[in-house]
Amino acid sequence: MKRRHLISITDLTPEEVGVVIQRAMAMKQDGHGKPLAGKSVAMLFEKPSLRTKVSFDVGIQQLGGHALYLGREEVGLGGREPVADVVRVLSRYVDAVVARVFSHQVLEELAKHGTVPVINALSDAEHPCQVLADLLTVREHKGRLEGVTIAFIGDGNNVSASLALGAVSVGANFVIASPKGYELPQSLIAEAWRIASATESSIRQVRRPQEAAAGADVVYTDVWASMGDEAELAARRKAFQGYQVNPDLMRLANPDAIFLHDLPAHGGEEISVGMLEHPQSVVFDQAENRLHAQKAALEFLLG
Repeated sequence: MKRRHLISITDLTPEEVGVVIQRAMAMKQDGHGKPLAGKSVAMLFEKPSLRTKVSFDVGIQQLGGHALYLGREEVGLGGREPVADVVRVLSRYVDAVVARVFSHQVLEELAKHGTVPVINALSDAEHPCQVLADLLTVREHKGRLEGVTIAFIGDGNNVSASLALGAVSVGANFVIASPKGYELPQSLIAEAWRIASATESSIRQVRRPQEAAAGADVVYTDVWASMGDEAELAARRKAFQGYQVNPDLMRLANPDAIFLHDLPAHGGEEISVGMLEHPQSVVFDQAENRLHAQKAALEFLLG
């Protein structure tokens, strides 16, 4: 079988995204076998993590595999040892590499020089595993993905980039409201439109959060400053004033809309205090679904 990577959500065809989500639903409801029996997966983490680390570790073990966690201090990608050398060695030991990195270029080097599948557990460009869990959550709570409108309020960051591409691939409409200077790149918008033209969906960039939220089925936000952007926090707090998801903004969405956040959340910034407990919040279902979506992705790539 040809080696496959999951570095971008677009490494899966629109049909394959649907297959992975359906399989994740089945695994969650009916259990699973041991498709990773006898297989080992290296988890290379340059960044700290709660959901990503635990969900991958537990998921690999539930599928019968062995998870090996390697932190920044143990490997030092590109510092203590060149990325190419690290992955060429790991490829002799393990069956896949899950990597959570600062630079997307590191993932591309891992894929180029390794001989096993590489899975993006977060980079500065994309977060495809998060988005598989997001789409699984929408499918569970809305009963469908086609025709659903997902509104993202905030930064044109790695999460919103993958979400834009993933949403249109399954026939959902995507709209993002970002302050000036923090929009999604035009190259990504063009790629999303290319996918949307085949799935009869749409993507829009707007300035006002109220315009994005109006009539939405899903309202989603993320922190104003992601890991690695802490030096910009003061400037970002100023730029993102007015881009808070709160009960008033949710009232502009459809009455049965759901609220998503990939966590961790900062109450009083991108969300109002208590928003995670809002009646329309399904944030902790979303967090749980990281486990099920990633198990389905692992099975797809390795099983």
